[in-house]
Amino acid sequence: MPTKAKATTGQLIRGFEPYKETKGEEYMSEAMRAHFTSILNKWKLELMQEVDRTVHHMQDEAANFPDPADRASQEEEFSLELRARDRERKLIKKIDETLQLIEDEDYGWCDSCGVEIGIRRLEARPTATLCIDCKTLAEIKEKQVGS
Repeated sequence: MPTKAKATTGQLIRGFEPYKETKGEEYMSEAMRAHFTSILNKWKLELMQEVDRTVHHMQDEAANFPDPADRASQEEEFSLELRARDRERKLIKKIDETLQLIEDEDYGWCDSCGVEIGIRRLEARPTATLCIDCKTLAEIKEKQVGS
């Protein structure tokens, strides 16, 4: 179970109101697609702002320390930041692909079995392409192959 701090942080990252379905509403209606488009665009914007912050931080903090240990520490810090930004760059690409799926009206169905992924799962992981059952099965298979 996530700690309260992690749960709060997760909500802050993409702070949104959970979608409230109306009675008889069709899955992935226009309103649902708009909801997920909004979540994804907000998430993408936050990631891009983080990239900008990193660039400015590295420009501001870049110094040629005379002490080799200080230089090594700074290089390690920059390396970690760049690795994190690289992961975020890949995530931005995945967000763009997901936004295209929404536009093509192919969003919200499992790539493996074709069933609805589910609104709550998509709110937790908007770029999900597998329903929880197929994802669980894939993780079990991955563990078996990795063993």
